[in-house]
Amino acid sequence: MDAKNSLLDRIAQFIAGRVTAQSSGYEPYTPSDPESLLRALEPGDVLLIEGNQKVSAAIKYLTQSTWSHAALFVGDVLPLDADGKQPSLVEVNLGEGCVARPLDKYETYNTRICRPVGLTKKDRNAVVQFMVDSLGTAYDTHNIVDLARYLLPTPPVPVRWRRKMLSFGSGDPTRAICSTLIAQAYQSVRYPILPDITKLKDCLDDDCETYPVDEIMHIRHHSLFAPRDFDLSPYFKIVKPTIEFGFDYLKLELRDRPQGDQHPG
Repeated sequence: MDAKNSLLDRIAQFIAGRVTAQSSGYEPYTPSDPESLLRALEPGDVLLIEGNQKVSAAIKYLTQSTWSHAALFVGDVLPLDADGKQPSLVEVNLGEGCVARPLDKYETYNTRICRPVGLTKKDRNAVVQFMVDSLGTAYDTHNIVDLARYLLPTPPVPVRWRRKMLSFGSGDPTRAICSTLIAQAYQSVRYPILPDITKLKDCLDDDCETYPVDEIMHIRHHSLFAPRDFDLSPYFKIVKPTIEFGFDYLKLELRDRPQGDQHPG
């Protein structure tokens, strides 16, 4: 690494420390029960997280979404960590790079499970292996501008430009960021997330009502994906642990709030 890159990385590490500081006032609304969450997850599932860092606020603002972070559930393919816990999530974090962490890291956070529909066992294993092979990959801190924008949780930019601010990257293929590595994993097996779709007419104008219209899907570059895209994708289904294995509302014990503790709306 030359002196210029070394200096840039030191500056980037300083900024990363600032933007990963926890925000005050974060309180999860309905965090999943850890046992239910683990029971519901399958290898290859994407776990979306509503983070509580300053960078989380910026990502949620720029993407107009609840979700600021994404991790891939890899099951039990990795050895236990030093604390005897199973590192079942592979994720990319600012200042750390690609790491494996136990599921209980997010037991007090709002989360959502996104599951690829119809993915073959072979391709599911390939997606998991892609993420495992990526462990140790550095976070892309080369582009200082990419990081510095997160110092402003709500940058004053028009809505139509906010998503473009998430176009990351220094172009270094050995570095990665958040949900883009997961997008690469799925693209490696040609599984769609949110492809651009072009419709092609295969009929004369007069006959279009009786003949089908073909579609061609164009794969977006992995750097353009944000955590919410797995939520919005028509090819990933939402799995909710509280109802996945049976739910009967008649068995719930619901209590009315005290009269003086009512919330409007």
